[in-house]
Amino acid sequence: MIPKLLEEYRNNIVPELMGKFNYKNKMQVPSLKKIILNMGIGKAHEDIKILESAMAELAMITGQKPVMTRAKKAIANFKIREGMPVGCKVTLRRARMYDFFYRLVNVALPRIKDFRGVSVSSFDSQGNYAFGLTEQNIFPEIDIDKVKRIQGMDIIVVTTAKNKVEARELLKCLGVPFKN
Repeated sequence: MIPKLLEEYRNNIVPELMGKFNYKNKMQVPSLKKIILNMGIGKAHEDIKILESAMAELAMITGQKPVMTRAKKAIANFKIREGMPVGCKVTLRRARMYDFFYRLVNVALPRIKDFRGVSVSSFDSQGNYAFGLTEQNIFPEIDIDKVKRIQGMDIIVVTTAKNKVEARELLKCLGVPFKN
């Protein structure tokens, strides 16, 4: 089954971007490569149950089991030793990536209180976009009554765009609401 957003991309967005940037081939048109969701849990070294609940919530949001991330080096001020669990992450590709992106743009982001759009300045020079969310409760998959701790997350959208302008236009066509 082809995700709705992927079908929209192939039928409408590719021809629109080909005309706008004067591409000669469909393969030159930028596309989504992968989406990475990362939750850093600072208190994970004190109570492992916080990390387990965060991993369960991230699995519900993405539909894929997260990977536990561990500290690369010891930091004495934070009482963290090398190899201690400090968070979790998920890398989405193909159909799951398009399904998650559609739900993020059309369901989750509009549920943020006083939402006026995402920042335009969060692109890197390779055309990737990164932004953060302050709470996981904006996703409808999460049952608010069962949440023990409000947890934020970072979302990185990796594209095949060659620069910021192409990446911004791609995400704008895919429905990302940018601030003016």
